Amino acid sequence: MIPMEDRVLVGLRAWKSFRLLVVGDFMLDQSLAGDAERLSPDAPVPVLAVRDPLATIDTAGGAGNVAVFAAAMGGTVECVGVIGDDHEGRLLRKTIENGKCATGGLIVDSSRPTTTKRSLIGRAQHRHPQKMFRIDVESREPLSAAIQAKVFDAISARLGACDVVCIEDYTKGVCTPELCAKLIELCRAKKIPVLVDPAAISDYSRYRGATVITPNRSEAEKATGRTIDPANVVAGSIEMATSMLKNLSLDAVVVTLDRYGAVLEVKGNPAIHLPTVVRQVYDVAGAGDMVLATLAGAIANGMPWPEAVTLANIAAGMEVEVFGVRAFTMAEIQAQVIRITQASMGKTRSRADLLVEIAAHRAAGRSIVLTNGCFDVLHAGHVGYLREAKSLGDILVVGVNCDEQVRSLKGNDRPIYCEKDRAELLGELTSVDYITIFEEPSAAELLRAVIPDVYVKGGDYESKEITESAVVKELGIKLSLVAHRPGLSTTSVVERVRAQFVSGGNVKSS
Repeated sequence: MIPMEDRVLVGLRAWKSFRLLVVGDFMLDQSLAGDAERLSPDAPVPVLAVRDPLATIDTAGGAGNVAVFAAAMGGTVECVGVIGDDHEGRLLRKTIENGKCATGGLIVDSSRPTTTKRSLIGRAQHRHPQKMFRIDVESREPLSAAIQAKVFDAISARLGACDVVCIEDYTKGVCTPELCAKLIELCRAKKIPVLVDPAAISDYSRYRGATVITPNRSEAEKATGRTIDPANVVAGSIEMATSMLKNLSLDAVVVTLDRYGAVLEVKGNPAIHLPTVVRQVYDVAGAGDMVLATLAGAIANGMPWPEAVTLANIAAGMEVEVFGVRAFTMAEIQAQVIRITQASMGKTRSRADLLVEIAAHRAAGRSIVLTNGCFDVLHAGHVGYLREAKSLGDILVVGVNCDEQVRSLKGNDRPIYCEKDRAELLGELTSVDYITIFEEPSAAELLRAVIPDVYVKGGDYESKEITESAVVKELGIKLSLVAHRPGLSTTSVVERVRAQFVSGGNVKSS
């Protein structure tokens, strides 16, 4: 059987843009950061020392997260919700637009404030930042009939141009039972999938008939009136999924379980448990929103349910590894899946997979260094050369000549080690980030594919002798010649060993 992550990767390689409508509670998240290294002398509370009082960071929250996350994955996103006629509403609209989402469907309601969450972020003794305090400004009152009508008109005007709909309910008054029921009914009629991130409420009847709901463990417990035995988390979650699937006439239920992964039950199929990769959790904010956004893109792209949920698990895992919220590009997510699928391969990558990971590094602002060679019988000269090459950038990629090309370059008695063994040995060096085996006579095509910031060759080469010089110049790549260690090469090592073997003497180290 093909491993699940490999099946996910197949789907990602065919990933296309999708059209998403996000309906729900849009929020503005504001954070003010500083140092928290002492207690107040007049009260037992920490003091936040803010160096820049104007350094408030504004990000989208709630449904805004789903929209921005989906847009980063290649989605064309329309937003429908409610904001106040206030400064925060204008900031929120601008923040969402900066995330490349359309905000024409955000209805202004002067009778309520824009939902705003203000957090104080403190760092103590150079440790990871932590939330110290949060202030919520919001209204939980249901929308007026007039505003609700405007919201539904905005939905109706945009529904025909979308592939999938997401409902993000934080019980701030937008996702009323009436609006949810009308929206789900309309989407069913148009055969548009509806994905719901439900609120932490006991009555899920408003989501009846949706395609899928994605509660977390505590939300599922509240909705079903059950309590999961900590010793049987998966079994208890399956029971809750089965109950919700039947009682709410859903197509599928996904119960997210943090480090336990997720439970998926699709109508007509037995429930399955999908484990996740163990992560270092820094901040769970945005994880549920990431699940919904990723799942929406996957379903719009026709991924089967198990692969779609696995992908959503992986993306959510990336989200909890960062503080605050961050939108990940599809290139970054695909690169993460490749790392998981290639774990048994060490640092060796196919060219196609390498390019995906390189794109993710570039998106993160990292510089790429490329070098190449046979690297037959790894020795101290290679180690020093690669160490210096790595110092010229952030990521070092090593192209390794395939066995056939080594024979054409060095003779029929070479290589000493096959290409896979040479790659494996190189992978043990801390200076090397990626290895790819290439079959062309020169590294020219590899250079054209990777387009590194720096191309490194040994100092024993003169620029005119480098086969790839024309390509380097054409692409504007910086060429760097690393000092060669005289008298130390694979050829000289092999000749010495052979001479000593023939003479019956001992091989001396240089």
